[in-house]
Amino acid sequence: MSDEQATTSDVLVERLRAWGVDRVFGYSGDGIDGVLGALRRAGTPRFVQARHEEAAAFMAVGHAKYTGGVGVCLSTQGPGAVHLLNGLYDAKLDSKPVVAIVGQQMSTVLGSAYQQEIDLVRLFGDVCAQFVQAAYTPRQAPMLLDRAMRTALATRSPTCVVLPHDVQTAPADEADPTGHEHGLIATSPGLEAGRLLPRDEQLRAAAELLGSGERVAILVGQGGYGAETEIMELADRLGAGVSASLLGKPVLDESLPYHTGVMGHLGTTASAELMGHCDTLLLVGTNDPWTEFYPAPGQARAVQIDIDGRRLGVRYPVEVPLLGDSAETLRALLPLVEPRADRSWRDRVTGWVRRWREIAAERAEAGAEPLNPQYVVRELSSRLPADARVSVDVGSITYWYARHLRLPPGVPAHLSSTLASMGSALPYGVAAKLAAPDRPVVALAGDGAMQMNGLNELITVAARWRDWADPRFVVLVLNNRDLAEVSWEQREMEGEPRFAAAQDLPDVPYAQWAKLLGLHGVRISSRDEVGAAWDEALAADRPTVIDAVVDPATPLLAPGQSAGKTARMYSGLDQERGDLADRAREQLRRERRAEGHQE
Repeated sequence: MSDEQATTSDVLVERLRAWGVDRVFGYSGDGIDGVLGALRRAGTPRFVQARHEEAAAFMAVGHAKYTGGVGVCLSTQGPGAVHLLNGLYDAKLDSKPVVAIVGQQMSTVLGSAYQQEIDLVRLFGDVCAQFVQAAYTPRQAPMLLDRAMRTALATRSPTCVVLPHDVQTAPADEADPTGHEHGLIATSPGLEAGRLLPRDEQLRAAAELLGSGERVAILVGQGGYGAETEIMELADRLGAGVSASLLGKPVLDESLPYHTGVMGHLGTTASAELMGHCDTLLLVGTNDPWTEFYPAPGQARAVQIDIDGRRLGVRYPVEVPLLGDSAETLRALLPLVEPRADRSWRDRVTGWVRRWREIAAERAEAGAEPLNPQYVVRELSSRLPADARVSVDVGSITYWYARHLRLPPGVPAHLSSTLASMGSALPYGVAAKLAAPDRPVVALAGDGAMQMNGLNELITVAARWRDWADPRFVVLVLNNRDLAEVSWEQREMEGEPRFAAAQDLPDVPYAQWAKLLGLHGVRISSRDEVGAAWDEALAADRPTVIDAVVDPATPLLAPGQSAGKTARMYSGLDQERGDLADRAREQLRRERRAEGHQE
């Protein structure tokens, strides 16, 4: 291509390469024709076509989560831009760097109420609060992209650059920012992470507080990635129990005898016991919102480590806030903490862990009509490849993932946690697979999420799997024809009966849909089919959908709830009629009995 043909979009694509961007997720539209043409001419970054802009944004978030780099998504103006918002809010709430490049109508028509004209800077002003800017001239464009990329990395948040069509297609020499004159700003790509450590006196104060506690609990969030060894060593020195936020579940091996599992509404009885009885709390890289499952305010003295000072002390009263990288801070803290000889607290914690594992096994083994969803997820644990990547959707599947799936050490698992948006598992899984096509992916979803957008993104899988070194991409669909989490929330939170008109889902042949797309599909509805289905899917020569017909009567029960707190559940169930209500009532009683409650 001659220099005369090059455009501002070509300059931007070259800038993306300079930032190390290897793929851009999006959906085409006339508002981004200039950028699409530049991507075609360059060949890299590769453009990944999703079925919907929301899924493209989720893919960008998934890319950021699985790779640690910046995810980039691209959309046209108007409705395409609006569709990006949900995925970008996912990035914002889970603190992941994503850059949205969004087209806009030509500058000359802005303000005229033109077709698809939306004030995009205002639209993205909240979700991309750290940086959103429209380019008014070609020379701004490289600078704005540099700022968007750098800000996304520095603040771990989504940012946005809006490109009017005439800016995209302007000659490349008009985008040259290298001149030396007033009103022209030359910038450069690149940002390397630095070291961030608390001051020595803060570390000494933290060591003294932790050392004076008799019953220490450590809550690990996603900020604990890379600090696994240091967390385990500190836990051993203090004789502490360890729990995890939902985002922090993959950080440590949950087979550790003092690891109580996930904390919170979706968590374990062992974590509830740990938080309910500790006198000292160390928060490592977590911003978990389930504050009612933390120790009661005043119960525990607390130390918190976080790389973002805005999060220190916002979930629990913290006596010693440590602003720093988790691994670096813990390495500096460890020499200051003396080993504890008394292991009585650790013995109590391991007892709670053993008891929880008995409860979890009993729940998973319990009978159901036709199939217990807990058993389906639990049976994956012993079969999950050591090099797998896992994506998880939102709904009842999240409970079973949190409580029953044992991840091999080093296996990443990601989901839309803080936003808790349905429809993330398939886009996340695609991003995980594209980033490492030689590794198997397992995506866990409910039928509600599959009907929302999973069926569409399965088309993306079908279009791409032949290019993957390892073709295994296993999608588990828990098919109960019910929006089960909301059904149980109606009972638990409102004391209301299940509202069939809102909760019933159409019956969809998920396995058959996979076969229609040229993939593999397995439908299971009995316990003795579960293990074989997982084995078959993980040995298949192509992506596989497991359509597991499971029981919607399986309770979604928060750990350690008193009879008073479950009374609304029973009230809602007592207003329902039929076999489903009867089974749900009996299963709820059974799970309560497993926790030691008599009702």
